[in-house]
Amino acid sequence: MRTIEDVERYLLELDTPYEVLGEGLYRLIDDVPEVDDIIVLVTPPLVIFSVRLMKVPEKNREALYRKLLELNAEALVAGAYGIDGDDILITDTLQLENLDMNEFRASIESLAMAIHDHYEILKEFEA
Repeated sequence: MRTIEDVERYLLELDTPYEVLGEGLYRLIDDVPEVDDIIVLVTPPLVIFSVRLMKVPEKNREALYRKLLELNAEALVAGAYGIDGDDILITDTLQLENLDMNEFRASIESLAMAIHDHYEILKEFEA
């Protein structure tokens, strides 16, 4: 069974800057200034990855929601876009029990790729 210590080892192996925010809570520092960093939360039996992308705009909501659903269906292998309060976020969840480094890295890379590929599209809805 994997533990928080295994996740911390994976974080070290990634060679990506990160900050410990609390027990089982980490912030991976990315290079996209407009988007929050990736948060990793270890809460057995899950590891949850999430990024807050932007606020839900006041206008164009229906079109934005449609685009988010399209991206969920067409462009994301794992994870999903969602709304939390007034924030648009993307999340991915893995089982901690048998988590390996490849899965851990793939989740982070998937979120990073989605941010890189989709943020420019989504921020158009803020106009």
